Amino acid sequence: MTIREFFKENPAAAVAFSGGVDSAWLLHEAVRYAQRTAAYFVRTPFQPDFELEDARETAARLGASLTVVELDILADPAVAANPADRCYYCKKALFTRLLEAAGAGGFPLVLDGSNASDDAGDRPGMRALRELGVRSPLRECGVTKADIRRLAREAELPVWSKPSYACLATRIPAGTAITARDLGRVSRGEAALMREGLTDFRLRLRGEDALLQVRGEQMDLARRLLEKRHEPLLDGFREVRLDETPRESRET
Repeated sequence: MTIREFFKENPAAAVAFSGGVDSAWLLHEAVRYAQRTAAYFVRTPFQPDFELEDARETAARLGASLTVVELDILADPAVAANPADRCYYCKKALFTRLLEAAGAGGFPLVLDGSNASDDAGDRPGMRALRELGVRSPLRECGVTKADIRRLAREAELPVWSKPSYACLATRIPAGTAITARDLGRVSRGEAALMREGLTDFRLRLRGEDALLQVRGEQMDLARRLLEKRHEPLLDGFREVRLDETPRESRET
């Protein structure tokens, strides 16, 4: 099945839109082939502000309406407790709320941007999507991450090269309860590092400290930033240490 054929069979569908390249390409194709579509962004403390900014800019570029749905995800005790399968409970809460909003907007189907390179066995959140009836056209049609990058670049989407950005909850070790304070510390620290030029990195919580993981080509920059004890980065952390093992992106 092709994407065009998918939308011929499903002419009215809402797109769960994160602002990343996968959902951006899915929205591009929905605008192109669906009879009716719209983007929905579920805003929680797990997303930094730039994700919503990217979503708004991309949706406007594609000529799609964007609805921002607010959700207090930490009010769900199964999510806040941060078990090993937290992603299952989080996705279930997010998409339950999104399905309600999309249904109110007259959309019988909700789509997500999972692609054919995503390993369902390694992603407990996909189980929640299946249970809720959320479809993943890119995955179903065999569109890989490499395909998406190439096609998005050809379509001149600004996010074509945007690194994959896992939610802020992944910075907190499983089994450690997630709090608004900790999410804020991580978000501020990562924003400070981005302003200094780091890309495709993670700042992981370690109690009152943090561990910075970067790609090999940015090790020297990371060392310089930590050596000068960059004040905005240290906001909320006792110490930030550099992981000397280069980080590898999950870009399969």
